[in-house]
Amino acid sequence: MTVLDDSPITIARAADSSSRHLVGSASPDPLAAPAPELADPPAPDLVEAAERAAAAGELVEAARCADAVLVEPDAEPRRLVRAAHVLAGVHSHRGMLADAAELHAWVALVAPCSASPAAAVALLGTGRDVAEPTPDATRPAPPTLRAGAEGLVGRAIAASIRPGGSAAALSDLTRAAATLECRGGAVLLDDSPAALGALVALHRGEPDLARSLVDRAVATDLGGPGYRRRHLLLRAWADMAGGDLTAARAGLDAAAARPEPVHARDELVAVALEAGLVRRAGDIRGLLALWTRAREAVLRHAVDLWSLLAIGELVVVAGRLGQGAWLAPHAEAGDELLAALGRPVLWAAPWHWCGFLAAVAAEDPPAAQHHAARLADAASDPAAHAGSLATLLARAARVWLHVLSGAVDLDEVTATTTALAEAGMAYDGARLAKEAAVRTTDKRVLAATLGLARGLVAGPSSAPADPAPEAPAVRDAAPASAPRPCVLSDREREVAELLLDGMTYREIGDRLFISAKTVEHHVGRMRQRLGSETRTDLFADLRDALAG
Repeated sequence: MTVLDDSPITIARAADSSSRHLVGSASPDPLAAPAPELADPPAPDLVEAAERAAAAGELVEAARCADAVLVEPDAEPRRLVRAAHVLAGVHSHRGMLADAAELHAWVALVAPCSASPAAAVALLGTGRDVAEPTPDATRPAPPTLRAGAEGLVGRAIAASIRPGGSAAALSDLTRAAATLECRGGAVLLDDSPAALGALVALHRGEPDLARSLVDRAVATDLGGPGYRRRHLLLRAWADMAGGDLTAARAGLDAAAARPEPVHARDELVAVALEAGLVRRAGDIRGLLALWTRAREAVLRHAVDLWSLLAIGELVVVAGRLGQGAWLAPHAEAGDELLAALGRPVLWAAPWHWCGFLAAVAAEDPPAAQHHAARLADAASDPAAHAGSLATLLARAARVWLHVLSGAVDLDEVTATTTALAEAGMAYDGARLAKEAAVRTTDKRVLAATLGLARGLVAGPSSAPADPAPEAPAVRDAAPASAPRPCVLSDREREVAELLLDGMTYREIGDRLFISAKTVEHHVGRMRQRLGSETRTDLFADLRDALAG
């Protein structure tokens, strides 16, 4: 018995045979050449496909191919390890660092000689121990540029959580970035050494250094498509930390214009950066408009060491909006992560500073005191030298608590706010000065602290000082009922524009770093000069005055 199959080739041959019989072909021609066999095209290698997709920034395709390799029943160990490394890099980009850590731990277990030193990014980033890979004398790893860069990254990450190790970490990350520059081409790691170096520099209070690192990474296209948006975002964050909000906004826009897919890690940084810019502009309504997007970004990204900067900014925003309870689980996760790592000063001090600012904004004294105590602990660490950021933040929190209690020491406030500005935290310094102005009863201190606050921020705050809130409004000689052409001063134009935007006196004061009482006096003077009898009339007259 002949068993026939129903493959396309068999069917085609049968059809050809039938057609020859029907036209009277008696028998096959013995001299005719045999029909060539149709071979199936070779199946694409999924490991190579995963690596190509990862290098091109196509992370969904990279994950699909890598995962398909990992479920192959008889896959070679080397293929499994290559696939695991690709999938770990994808997980890191997508905000799932714990999953990346699991893959690295698995590789270290089943193929110790293939474990990457750069796995420390995922392992320490999620609070896990880093085990030294077991050397294999029979198969030594070649000393490639990538291997050298990974070794430097792993050493740097371990140093960043040791007392006094941040300077060494920064040096190693800078050299790792330079090594990958020499290698060239796209590469998918758990994170770019330039991005990690920028995070270390920002946590040290050195935004200029962070800017320099990512500028070079952008110029050399370090790592390829997968890191282009990340480098631009961290460049913009360094600009924001340094007080250049215009450059930060331009950098954020440049990152948003990139054609690569937006993954969870980049979306979290982008929305936190935008929230930081809006917060520094004093725009409460803008923060409210961003809040839904911010919540979604946080839900998509697990808390890890490298996301503390972005999540910390959103914690401050939540405190400002009265939404602290919603972010409380994420804040607790950050605390637990730092505790698991022994509360390393480099990472813990900026995190607790964000918690302190959020507590102040939410008017939660116990929480503010808790974070101030954590900052004091960080400052007492032997690694926190006299000029370190941890020492500065601990002092700033202490001074701020004094101000909140009504004890305003002008010299102390001035020194602290100036030091904050020099560390790239001018906006926080301005907020401290504004708090001092609100709580002092000394008119001289009031004028000095308001001037100090305005001097620490850019834009409208550079306008001439306003009179003290208690100064009486100046009345024009003409009757209020006799409207006449009105030329608004620069400060009045600013107040008028914000008033027409629907902001309250308090919100306008926060934006311009003046008191709500001063805003009220400005509005009263404009109402008198314009002859506006009702609020509706005032708004119409202000629009006409601004148009003129």
